Amino acid sequence: MGTPDPREIAPVPAAVLADPGERPGRLTMILRQSDYHWTRLRRTWKGSVVTSLLTPLLYVFAMGTVLGGYIDAAGTGPAGAPSYLHFVAAGLVAGQAMTVAVGDSTYPVYGAIVWDKTYQALLATPLRVSDVVAAQLLAILTRVGLSCAIFMLTLVPFGVYASAAGALGAFLVVLLVGLAFAAPVCAYSVWISSDAGLSLVFRLGVVPLFMFSGAFFPTSNLGPVLERLVMLSPLWHGVELTRALMLGRLLPVGAVVVHLAVLVALAVVGWWLMVRHLRRRLLT
Repeated sequence: MGTPDPREIAPVPAAVLADPGERPGRLTMILRQSDYHWTRLRRTWKGSVVTSLLTPLLYVFAMGTVLGGYIDAAGTGPAGAPSYLHFVAAGLVAGQAMTVAVGDSTYPVYGAIVWDKTYQALLATPLRVSDVVAAQLLAILTRVGLSCAIFMLTLVPFGVYASAAGALGAFLVVLLVGLAFAAPVCAYSVWISSDAGLSLVFRLGVVPLFMFSGAFFPTSNLGPVLERLVMLSPLWHGVELTRALMLGRLLPVGAVVVHLAVLVALAVVGWWLMVRHLRRRLLT
């Protein structure tokens, strides 16, 4: 065989030849994936308008306004809230963050491995697994933020916010709620071998948590045993923080620390598990 013509040899990207110590930083690697995630969001957002905006608003009118009117008239509303609408609004906002986060962390993530091979294509570049995971979670968090921001703005005319600062704090909390659900569910979606397991997340996870985490009624109505069991729910921690901020109610410092610690721990552990599972599945 003759010596190949140098002009016929494809050039090797500089990022591959560069010393690992000279590799671009994580933020740069994440931003390089922004075009893909933004294009995907721009092309698919119309399909989620109902679940992201119309469904929560219907809950507000049906549960908060109509049913809440009967509850308030009977004088049986939850203590600590001016009306049942004030009480349920915080639960709906936190539940919205959970629903959007889980929806974007199940089939889209599983499909990126099995059906579309998106992660395989990304990892064929100088991107690291941790870069891909960080960008994916940031994209999900962006969707959660956009959905919850629009929902919270539509609640302004109902007068459910005690102050602008409390509304902003509640928004930051629901972002944390979204991340606390997105990271572990993404890790689960990467780990499973069949999409049949994804439906269990909604049937055994999302629906029960949404119904029994204090979003629609005080958890004290469940009795002492079930109330303590509900405290294990990450959504309950998010609902408690969101409701306190929206109503301008002060919580004990210890309770705030526990709520935040649970949500942050879930986000960190979920991120670590997703990196580990994705590396094992695609690179080993």
